[in-house]
Amino acid sequence: MKLGVVSDTHDNLDHVEAAVSHFESEGVDAVVHCGDIVAPFSAAPFEAAFDFHAVRGNNDGEWALREAVDSFGTYHGDFAHLTLDGQEIAVYHGTEAGLVDALVDSGTYDFVLRGHTHERVVEHRGKTTHINPGGLPIPGADDEFHVAVVDLDTGNVASRSL
Repeated sequence: MKLGVVSDTHDNLDHVEAAVSHFESEGVDAVVHCGDIVAPFSAAPFEAAFDFHAVRGNNDGEWALREAVDSFGTYHGDFAHLTLDGQEIAVYHGTEAGLVDALVDSGTYDFVLRGHTHERVVEHRGKTTHINPGGLPIPGADDEFHVAVVDLDTGNVASRSL
């Protein structure tokens, strides 16, 4: 099973549409958005030929975002614990670094997916892989927009600039 991971799209439709196109071309089965979609209109392109999951980011204040995502996917609120293809996956936006570390170090999850920092991370600690796909370019972080595709069968993580 292939899982697409995206975060911090901040209403940038060009990047959202590029991410959806990439995920479709990769044949992902599901996509997880790690927060900061922001407004409902920029969630709409994720209504595609894959399952969609999203958690709330610190900039997701738009009251109708939950309703928009739930119309075609699942909006989990602040945290999601997913079991996909036998893999245990934690999804949290990542505003509290200590909580991210606790999730990774707990040994409970095969993957911990997060966003918030706009910096790509693929880190292996024990049995857990910690992934931040990156986000829109911001000063002091990544200089390009990235997404990740995870092969849940092999554990391979491929990051891609879009």
